[in-house]
Amino acid sequence: MTQAAAIHYAFPGSLIGHPDLTRLMRELESLDNELESQRARHRGDKQFHYQMPNMSKALAEFVELNKLDLTNGHLRMEVTTNLRKLKDHAPVIHMTFAADTDPDSMRQIVGWIRKELHPQALISVGLQPSLIGGVYVRTPNHVHDFSVRAHMRESREIIVKAIDALAGSVQQ
Repeated sequence: MTQAAAIHYAFPGSLIGHPDLTRLMRELESLDNELESQRARHRGDKQFHYQMPNMSKALAEFVELNKLDLTNGHLRMEVTTNLRKLKDHAPVIHMTFAADTDPDSMRQIVGWIRKELHPQALISVGLQPSLIGGVYVRTPNHVHDFSVRAHMRESREIIVKAIDALAGSVQQ
């Protein structure tokens, strides 16, 4: 069994959603083209060694996490094929926030989701200021509303009673 036979790759924290996975795949394909060009140019050279092109931080982390030898052309092709499959079949969690999240916080959230829920989960991030604060989480099977708006809706009776009590004390 080769290194890439299993589709259970570890994703770095910087790989959050489909766009990041697509960039990783595109970069891997570009790297494959460059390495194949090098191999073709030095076909007869028995002393030939690949000159590894510069990689993005995300690809370098992915290669390191999965201990991949990208000088192996067959392995590169397998990894690319498997990443395409993962892109189509990896679980996606949709998270809608009230405001933009900073990259470090998003990495922490992704790390927790991959540790506790699924190691290859992809996150689709949205923005909805009407949530006021918090997050709205949607998976294929569940919807969880952890927004301030939902909390206020659930606490409506308590808020109304408190306002009525304040209004009553002001009138006296």
